Amino acid sequence: MRCADNWKDYELIDCSGGERLERWGDKILIRPDPQVIWQSDKANELWRRADARYERSKSGGGAWQVYHKLPEAWVVSYGNLHFGVKTMGFKHTGIFPEQAVNWDKLCELIRGAGRPVKVLNLFGYTGCATIACLKAGASVCHVDASKGMVQWAKENAKLSGVDDRPVRWIVDDCFKFVKREIRRGNRYDIIIMDPPSYGRGPNKELWRLEDQIFEFCQTCAQLLDESSIALFLNSYSTGLSAAVMQYVLASSIGSALGGTTKSDEIGLKVSDSQLILSCGATAIWSNE
Repeated sequence: MRCADNWKDYELIDCSGGERLERWGDKILIRPDPQVIWQSDKANELWRRADARYERSKSGGGAWQVYHKLPEAWVVSYGNLHFGVKTMGFKHTGIFPEQAVNWDKLCELIRGAGRPVKVLNLFGYTGCATIACLKAGASVCHVDASKGMVQWAKENAKLSGVDDRPVRWIVDDCFKFVKREIRRGNRYDIIIMDPPSYGRGPNKELWRLEDQIFEFCQTCAQLLDESSIALFLNSYSTGLSAAVMQYVLASSIGSALGGTTKSDEIGLKVSDSQLILSCGATAIWSNE
């Protein structure tokens, strides 16, 4: 497992009974996590002094219970990257902190290329990976179906001082955008894919990860060529293991372009237990 252990402004303090106890800057949040199936003592006093807790409703959805007034948004940093944090619907904050291991790897690949690098970030969300790539010197095309998420990504780019770098902000269905890029003859050096398990595009297009990811990877392979560097595929779905994702990439990208494909779980260290919480998986095709 690859562990995102270089954070200063984020900390996974404890996890028990289907919940995480987290520090975001100086704010303490409690959020649900279905993978936390164990019960421990919750001895840390911060469980009882949290600023807010997201509580699921038995009828579906849920809401934040705020115990101490929170700002509408606040900023956390990962090295020289700066991101806005908000308490959003469905427990989210705008950042998946375990993805920092992939931001580091992307920066390493971009800086080591020794040439201009073009990145396509699909399902780009609030732009954390986009901003890491811009900081490393790449040009980026950031695509997400949500206008609000793309606006948030632009705000994060400004916070990190990269809003003047070469970036295209696209609000669109990712599958449709990729097909148009193929028709235009565009190619990319790195593609990042962070698809949701389930979702809808701006025109109510239905996306279900397990049903569509292989075809989508085959299609994305047409945006790569023999000079391309890598493709990153992330998943948070418990029904899609790291090994399955590796097989998908080897069959779709590797069969067309060669190279190597690897996969692993990614996770976060729990401060109180010193154990690692698995938070998803990443498969990486690289042209080695």
